[in-house]
Parts: sequence; C-alpha cells; structure tokens
Amino acid sequence: MKIWFDILTPKQVMFFRRAVTLLRNSGHDVFCTSRHYREAVELARIKKLDLTIVGSHGGGDRYDKLRESANRTFELTEVVKRFGPDVAVTFSSPEGARVAFGLGVRQVGFNDSPHAEAVARLTIPLTNKLLCPWIIPYSAWTGYGIAKKNITRYRALDPAAWLKHDETPEVEQEENTILVRLEESKASYMADRKPNTAKMIDEFVAELWQSAKIVMLCRYQDQIAEAEARYGNRVHVLKDVVDGTELVKSAQLFIGAGGTMTAEAALLGKPTISIVPLQFYVENYLLESGLVKKTANSKSLVKLGKKMLSDEHYRYLQKKKAARILSWMEDPTDKIVSTLRL
Repeated sequence: MKIWFDILTPKQVMFFRRAVTLLRNSGHDVFCTSRHYREAVELARIKKLDLTIVGSHGGGDRYDKLRESANRTFELTEVVKRFGPDVAVTFSSPEGARVAFGLGVRQVGFNDSPHAEAVARLTIPLTNKLLCPWIIPYSAWTGYGIAKKNITRYRALDPAAWLKHDETPEVEQEENTILVRLEESKASYMADRKPNTAKMIDEFVAELWQSAKIVMLCRYQDQIAEAEARYGNRVHVLKDVVDGTELVKSAQLFIGAGGTMTAEAALLGKPTISIVPLQFYVENYLLESGLVKKTANSKSLVKLGKKMLSDEHYRYLQKKKAARILSWMEDPTDKIVSTLRL
C-alpha cells in the first residue's frame, strides 16, 4: 500500500514517527511531507524522519496564513499526485485534507483539539475516518460535519505514542531547573486572544531566577529574540530545537502555555503548571486526574511553583500516579497501524 503522511508540527513528528517505521518495515511505501517550519523540520532531522518539504507556515497574520495555505495546496497537489497514494494520514492538515479530497484519496485524520475551530472546520468534513483520544465526546466532532460512525477513539493521550517507548534516561540536575514552554502565539485559535501569560512569566522569573535555573523553550525566532531581550541572563533561552522529552526529563518543574508538552510533562510525572489562556478537553482530563495544576495569575503561579519545587513527597506521588496512568493507556500507534491495514 502507498501511504502519504503530511506531518506539520513537532508533536506530529513524535506522534507519527514510529508508525512510519512500522509501516515501512511491513513493506508499505510511505511518503512523508511537511512545510518550512523551524521546530518540525529540525526535530525530524534529530529523529531521522525523512520529510519532503512543500510550502511554508503562514505565520500569525490571517492574510499570510490564507496565502501560504493556498500556495501549499497547489504545490502539494503536484507532489502527491506523482506519488499516487492509496491513503492519506494527517493530523488535521488543512492542505493535506483538501489535496486528499480533491484527488479522491481516502483520508485518515487525527485530532485532539476541537477547540481549534478554524482547522477543524477546514479538515473534519473531508475526513473519512477520524481518530481521537477517548476523553473527547463524539458531539465535539459531529458538529463539524462528520458522522459518529466514522469516529474512532483510543484510550490514550497523544504523547503516549512516544512515551510508552521512551528510553531516555533522566539526568539529575545539580540545581532546580524550571522549564517554561511559551504559547502557540501564531495558531488560529489564539488569533483574537490577548493572553496574560507574558506578565505572569515576568513576575515568576523576577521571583525565582536567583534560586533556580529557568530554561525557556520558544516556538518561533521572534519569540526567541523577544525572550532574550526581555529576560537577559536571568533566563536560559534555547536557540536550537531539541528533543522535548529529554528536556522535560531534565527539569524539576514544568510551566506550559500550550498543550502537547504540558501533557507530556504530566505523563512523565513532572510537577506541571498550565498557564494556557483557554480550556480544552485534554487539559480538563489532566486537571481532573491531578496530573496538572492551573493558574491564571502571577501570585498563584509563584506560590505554586515554589511549593512544587520544595515538596519532595509531592514529586514522588506525581511520578507514581503518572506511571500508573501512562501504563493504563493504550498505544495510539497501534490504532494508526491497524486502521491503515483495514
């Protein structure tokens, strides 16, 4: 079988990587495309996942997003037509969905973010089979135009796809290390929001930079430049793309303004605080299960962070709880492979 994967983000690199290997080892012809997007392309290189780059990320501006998406759809059409896939696999890629539909190729789609309305509206109606975590109700998707019978749920959060096979050793740090992951500022679902996260992080850094090593992981070059100018030597701003799992394992505390790495840190048993300025199903599950704490103001963030760093018993319990939950989850990769073999 000829299988085409459109892999657009670092999360998707991690999520699909093992499936690509398993399918190739089973004799399938697998072709992977992506776009010019710093974190995804560099992480794929680190993980030795070969990608054919077509088009670019549109940035944060609506006009640029539309223009780049239209250009990528046109370019991708030619590339994919030459490959001639039997099935397309995407994590709700707007261009991937449109090209697959236009070429009459069956599309298997994955998505754990019905709150990302723009992407869902552009992809879910064109998806033949949608797979998602079990915590997302069918009603979250059917409103976008897909029948319940075409939705399959798996008993896992997406990071389980790589964490269940992770053998990265934990590195003991000589000092408290705090990892801060900045928000997905250029995502469509953030376009009309004015998050308070910058002010929260400012006050957190001011309070803790002398007693802990604060590492900041940005998503874009302009975020890197802004963080360096804003914090100077008080924060270690990472300039290069790194293996996120290794990075999380080296920290004693994780503060996330996004989704995937927050879930990853929580499932690794790291004390985790979410400061993302919206609500969604994955985070709600993590909060209800006690794997994540959430705060919306600076004072609470500082207080919670200090408590988590100093409470060894809490850290022990979190690790134990996370290991139990991760063990209970199934491997989403098995669902990917079994669905494609149907």
